[in-house]
Amino acid sequence: MVEYSVQNKKAWEYNAYDFWVSQDGSPSERAKKDLDDPIGMLKRYSAYFDSYKDVRFANICGSCGKKAVPLAVLGAEVTVFDISEHNKRYALEVAEAARVKIDFEVCDVLEIDMEKYGGYFDVVFMEGGVLHYFHDIDRFMGIMFSLLKSGGKMICSDFHPFKKISDALNCGQPTMSYFSKEVFEGEMAHARFFEKEVRDRMPKCSYRKYTVSEIINAVINSGFTVKRFDEHPSWTNGDLPGEFTVVADK
Repeated sequence: MVEYSVQNKKAWEYNAYDFWVSQDGSPSERAKKDLDDPIGMLKRYSAYFDSYKDVRFANICGSCGKKAVPLAVLGAEVTVFDISEHNKRYALEVAEAARVKIDFEVCDVLEIDMEKYGGYFDVVFMEGGVLHYFHDIDRFMGIMFSLLKSGGKMICSDFHPFKKISDALNCGQPTMSYFSKEVFEGEMAHARFFEKEVRDRMPKCSYRKYTVSEIINAVINSGFTVKRFDEHPSWTNGDLPGEFTVVADK
């Protein structure tokens, strides 16, 4: 595991299980929401999925299973790859309460077992701020390509690079030059929900933020064919870009 991944793992295993319970409810409460409206729980991402039944999904940095479980409810075969044992615990308890099965591999995404998972998936899917945890986006996209079957599809939805120059999503992270290649330490995603005393004790993550061209070129250079690139407004200010989604085929 690369050094910065060890640092990020410490951050994502600090009070994470308790945080998900406080935000999303107990596993049984969360499972009820997933069962009642799985499409709704997928939010805008459902528009990018062609089908679910028996489709093999790799959910990259799938966190607490907030998208993996609804996908499984809809009939998908889902494997979550994530660095946090705490996330795994919550995700599997939600899946059990929903009476569905998901697989969950706790690992550095850069070290996924390709003998087991190479060319295995129909869809690689990620959302909610993933790319900035990886300092070599070309290597990351190469792994995404390798996970897919021929004809498979990657759906990468992430924070818009505009966030480099404006905290458009109110995440409390520092801004910088749009073209900066700086690696920096910053608070983990949900630190802002804690009181200052706890927040000050939380381990930091190591980030590298990318430009639009760096992201698209990494997708292309890894062998993908880009099918579409969508931009979505910030949830705090609809006049500013907040997220994007790139869809690409192998």
